[in-house]
Amino acid sequence: MSNENTFTETADAAASTGQPMVRKIGVTDLMDALAKGYDDFKANPSHLILCIMIYPVVILIFARIGAGYEILPMVWPLFSGLALVGPLIAMGLYEMSRRREQGLEVSLMDGFKVLHSPSIGAITILSLTMVAIFLAWLLAAKAIYRSVFSGGIAVEIGDFIQQILATAKGVELMIVGTSVGFLFAVLVLCISVVSFPLLLDRKVSALTAAKTSARVVFANPVTMAIWGLIIAVLLFLGSLPVFVGLAVVIPVLGHSTWHLYRKVVA
Repeated sequence: MSNENTFTETADAAASTGQPMVRKIGVTDLMDALAKGYDDFKANPSHLILCIMIYPVVILIFARIGAGYEILPMVWPLFSGLALVGPLIAMGLYEMSRRREQGLEVSLMDGFKVLHSPSIGAITILSLTMVAIFLAWLLAAKAIYRSVFSGGIAVEIGDFIQQILATAKGVELMIVGTSVGFLFAVLVLCISVVSFPLLLDRKVSALTAAKTSARVVFANPVTMAIWGLIIAVLLFLGSLPVFVGLAVVIPVLGHSTWHLYRKVVA
């Protein structure tokens, strides 16, 4: 089915203000974006070396540091929080999908061409914003843990697992931590669901990109909620076992996000 038949332009002031127009999409469009993202993944599997080297290794290094320097409770927030900067990590993948969409040859080095984007200044600003949110989540997670357990931090893996899974405070920590993490995730979804692909595709400001992303979410609240759930589930499954699956999940989601952007932004 063509885009003209499946999309309806949102009735807002975008046309008169020069802001990018956003469309209403459905779950079928999400599935199509995922299918196209997987097709990009199959067409250029060798490019996944960046994700294979960076994402899982960084997680494991942080986990090891956490176990050795008495910040074991921060290992899970570090892992889950990296999803907050996922849109930034996937910038090279957006560029590869963009080039393939245009019928251009795609090579490993094409992922670095984002550094020469006309919007590199805005990309940098938004990237720093995402990193700041990530750090804020880590501080919040640490504060929650110390508050619930009153400073009694476990330094051994066995003690930590016992503390989390076999105590009432452990249940409280999971509930409060998950709730706060959800708020951070919603914030990131609102400002970044299509902002980085937009910056790569057009020369706009970081504020315009973030506002357009938020308008996409407000125009498609249910669909974007489902998209966020898909991301969370796939990242969780990709972390099993030992994060190896992320070598497939991250590129597919990255490529798919480009196609989602193309569907939802006119």
